[in-house]
Amino acid sequence: MRKVMGLSLLALLASQPAQADVPLAEVRARPAAGETIYFLLPDRFENGDKANDRGGLKGDRYKTGFDPAAKGFYHGGDIKGLTQRLDYLQRLGATAIWVAPVFKNKPVQGGPGLESAGYHGYWVTDFTRVDPHFGTNADFKALVDAAHARGMKVYMDIIANHTADVIQYKGGQYTYRDKANWPYSRKGGVNGEPVNPGFAGDADSSAANFAKLTNPGFAYEPFVPPAEAHVKVPDWLNDPIYYHNRGDSTFRGENSRFGDFAGLDDLFTEHPRVRAGMIEIYADWIRQFGIDGYRIDTAKHVDPGFWQAFIPAMLDTAKQAGIPNFSIFGEVAHEGSDPGTIARYTRRDGYPAVLDFAFQGAVRAVLGQGKGTEVLADTFDGDVLYEGGEEAALAMPTFLGNHDMGRFSTLLAKDMPGISDAELTRRVELAHVMLLTLRGSPVIYSGDEQGFMGDGNDQDAREDMFASKVASYNDNRLLGTSATNATANFDPAHPFYRLIATLAQLRKAHPALARGRQVTRTYSEAPGLFSVSRFDPVSGTEYFIAFNTSDKPIAMQSVIGVSAASLETLYGRCPAQVSAPGSVTVELSAFGSMVCRVAPSPETTVR
Repeated sequence: MRKVMGLSLLALLASQPAQADVPLAEVRARPAAGETIYFLLPDRFENGDKANDRGGLKGDRYKTGFDPAAKGFYHGGDIKGLTQRLDYLQRLGATAIWVAPVFKNKPVQGGPGLESAGYHGYWVTDFTRVDPHFGTNADFKALVDAAHARGMKVYMDIIANHTADVIQYKGGQYTYRDKANWPYSRKGGVNGEPVNPGFAGDADSSAANFAKLTNPGFAYEPFVPPAEAHVKVPDWLNDPIYYHNRGDSTFRGENSRFGDFAGLDDLFTEHPRVRAGMIEIYADWIRQFGIDGYRIDTAKHVDPGFWQAFIPAMLDTAKQAGIPNFSIFGEVAHEGSDPGTIARYTRRDGYPAVLDFAFQGAVRAVLGQGKGTEVLADTFDGDVLYEGGEEAALAMPTFLGNHDMGRFSTLLAKDMPGISDAELTRRVELAHVMLLTLRGSPVIYSGDEQGFMGDGNDQDAREDMFASKVASYNDNRLLGTSATNATANFDPAHPFYRLIATLAQLRKAHPALARGRQVTRTYSEAPGLFSVSRFDPVSGTEYFIAFNTSDKPIAMQSVIGVSAASLETLYGRCPAQVSAPGSVTVELSAFGSMVCRVAPSPETTVR
């Protein structure tokens, strides 16, 4: 059993309190940088109340949305189940829980043969209440309070880009119609009937301008089916005037911002009524429930002006509610390791942080695609691009895989056909060491700590933590265990769980690993050594961290602070002494790593 600060891992886990009475002020005083975040979909985590499995609805799965044997339908997980499993998350080392949307959803969407349910939470009809499949508003408040008592924060996943698919178009056509050929000033194209006289377009978000937008039929003639006339809450959301109504997005060019996201009704976020309404909705959740942050879905599909109004309003509401370090991070889905694309949303749109897709792309490149460790160095070099620069980057939520793109293990298996489970396990373990020791606030996706390995992305990456009835989940192989998805997977002895718990405890014990400034030390154009130093934010003590991304052992020199003299092992096996001022010999097994605390020589000071 690996030793950590003199304690065996099992002793360390046993020493963690099952429950604590942490003062709320202490929880709220913690900055966003340094949290260890656990992300989950309530429907797929734990079923604490079988009475709400059908959400109070009657009929077959096309009415209730409930079918635990189908990967695209509700399976029964709920907020009570999550609350009952807080011990499990606390002992893993999670300090914040990111919960997928809990708002009331349209139970089932999709044409014949294409139906699926809103189990994931992103098809909202009622923005003011918890989906009955998940429980009640009171259940959610109880979850927040219970998490706070343990010193854990709760982040809500929210949506401002769209609602559920309710609005339909006369004629039944949904191909995107652009602004040039179907302007706001005409009905049915440039040669059509004049409408909305005097409306200056979406670039002017003033109330005076939008008062002139009275006809939503400029591209299509939208209508709401009578049976769903008031299905959305608040009621203003039922008026088609507050939607773009231009047809389906292809996620390219203009329609990426103005089109319907896979048929979901795309809100006219340039409209001042929409902006005020969304601010009112989400400010109320902060005031009523005392949550600690928002992860914002589909951020890049909304106009920057909306975020420039929304984000300051949320931060101000939180401060007035006694939450000075309210966290906001946006989802800007992006492939690759270049941070430039996602960084613009911190500068132009005003996001304090964004999900670090660049980090994800870089780790995948060096562990699955044979790229040299210079990819990691280049990614971190781009931290200066974020608003607030390298300091702001300390709070960027980093991750390896998720419910949309798929699990990291699945992505690596795709990148490396024929890879053995043993090697895949070692690569995934190293990825988690990187995630939990390099700069940023690491996000653990539910199931990764139990070795889950899905068949793909989206529905194929959303396996149940409780015993599954989905055949395509239950035939999956899991890394590090002989278990399957057919049984509940909350095993604290799983190697990945133990690894994450160990590293989370290191982050807690050594603030340099959670909030410390990071300096890249050594990297190359080939797989192999990547090393950094991180510095305690108060004392300035240097911590040296090194990784071997290659499948062969290495023994080579790395740059280290010139003041370094000796090294103390915190994880792995560190050299006892430096080789010379500013240089240290790094010996690592294939996919090995080390975390070391540096002691300076008496004659020098830490740099």
